[in-house]
Amino acid sequence: MNLIMAVLAIAITLSCILAVVAFWLPQTNPDSEKLSPYECGFDPLGSARLPFSLRFFLVAILFLLFDLEIALLLPLPWGDQLASPTIALLWATTILILLTLGLIYEWTQGGLEWAE
Repeated sequence: MNLIMAVLAIAITLSCILAVVAFWLPQTNPDSEKLSPYECGFDPLGSARLPFSLRFFLVAILFLLFDLEIALLLPLPWGDQLASPTIALLWATTILILLTLGLIYEWTQGGLEWAE
């Protein structure tokens, strides 16, 4: 019981110290960009008919794809508890190979180049 109380006391003290430091330490310099409700990179007060970069959306979709890869591979550490863990390893390897081939294809086609 003594160990539990010590751990709780340390955790509560440390979290309070970190909260106070995070509240008082940073210097806040609000400007019009930070106060804008839009974070998409477009001017909210300008014309809505301006052309946008398709490269930006391609990189965003690629980021979501590789983020989904992480979500698919999260159960892998529990795969060794199965009756045959080689099946879980086979599926994980298949996912990684497919995503690696997709990345290589995008790279060779120039889809990852930010500027022409």
